Amino acid sequence: MGADSGGLTRKLAAFIAATEASMIPREAYEHAKVAFLDWIGITMAAKDDPLVRKLLDYADAMGGREQATILGHKVKKSASQAALINGAASHVLDYDDSLESFLGHPSVTLFPSLLALAEWQEKCGRDFLCAYLIGLQVGATIGACAGMDHYMAGWHGTSTIGHMASAAGCASLLRLDENRCAHALGIAGTQSSGLKRVFGTMCKPFHAGRSSEAGLLSALLAERGFTSAEDILEGPHGFFHCFKGKANEKALAGLGRVWAVENLSQKYHASCHATHSPLEAALEIVQAQGLGLDGIRSIRVYVSQLSLDAAGKTELATGLEGKFSISYCVANALLRGETGTQSFTDEKVRDPRVRELMHQIRVTLNPEFKAVEARVEVETKTGEVFSGFSNVLQQTPPLNLKRERVASKYLDLCGQAVGKERAQKIDEEILELESLGNMKPFAEGL
Repeated sequence: MGADSGGLTRKLAAFIAATEASMIPREAYEHAKVAFLDWIGITMAAKDDPLVRKLLDYADAMGGREQATILGHKVKKSASQAALINGAASHVLDYDDSLESFLGHPSVTLFPSLLALAEWQEKCGRDFLCAYLIGLQVGATIGACAGMDHYMAGWHGTSTIGHMASAAGCASLLRLDENRCAHALGIAGTQSSGLKRVFGTMCKPFHAGRSSEAGLLSALLAERGFTSAEDILEGPHGFFHCFKGKANEKALAGLGRVWAVENLSQKYHASCHATHSPLEAALEIVQAQGLGLDGIRSIRVYVSQLSLDAAGKTELATGLEGKFSISYCVANALLRGETGTQSFTDEKVRDPRVRELMHQIRVTLNPEFKAVEARVEVETKTGEVFSGFSNVLQQTPPLNLKRERVASKYLDLCGQAVGKERAQKIDEEILELESLGNMKPFAEGL
């Protein structure tokens, strides 16, 4: 069947239904556990964020059955509410992973719904990880077909594609047949939305929560025989027709043979991923040349249109807005040498010293750059110019180093939330997660 003959949605549904846990290589599971550890750390670190409190208040007002745990809080809500709240919490710090082919942040759309479902229905750890890997692969395939035109049109891939990734993962965990998997994708696809216009507000993390919640809803409805279009992606007036993109065989070729989780890029700075390449390149230049800030005349940062759209803010009033400002992130990194969550407070964004340095930084479009590519040029007061290039999405460390770096980040974040001893215990449990027979006690322990 050709790529344009109406078969993409069905092929993805067949992949979801047919893929067993034993068919996935062990290394993919190890990558998934690293991603899960990272996700828990950033979610725990955000447990007291005002956004989380507002969503908890909303859930209290709505009521419902106590089915799944809200991370960091000694309460349970309905599975759908838990997916929403934990999903939004895990993206509020903008410290979560990215995947270029996904056009966004995959784990915050998958782990919240899968953990809520696994706790509620007492699924085993191996099936939980398997469902994550399948959902991630489906999302990456859809994203590769949608292409950059989808993102540049103003759609937030974490939300639009995340809806269907979450539905795919939940359909796998529920062991739905091929027909029901196709309907789950259709139910999720017709709900897909999410505009980049809301970046820098509470709605960006809300996108992650809604994607997770909608995916869970879609799979549960499909399980009950709820129907939808079976060609939601490629059909007339379907996802690609309205949101940009086109089915292609190249994107499908890796299904079941390669696993997108290996290309997952974790963050080591608590800001939009589009700010990472510029600040990495700037830091490398300054450190390699031994430059002091008082010796710098100007800094020029060349980025793609994507990066400029996502993180081109210059007029800042809040720490949240600072996460989407290349000029602030570069200035903050050079001035303070610290790029974690504590760097994005209202007070630090308004600091006159960082504002003064931001005036020396000019962010300019390079139309040839793609995704998060960036080149930085630092001019000294003596007239010397030093340049450097970075593309953090293409600089993913090998698994052992990734595990080490994520574990350090996790212990810092989760240790502050639950204490170092408890955080270490959770880490040890995740290392053996595929042998866990029931996810409920693990989730309740969070």
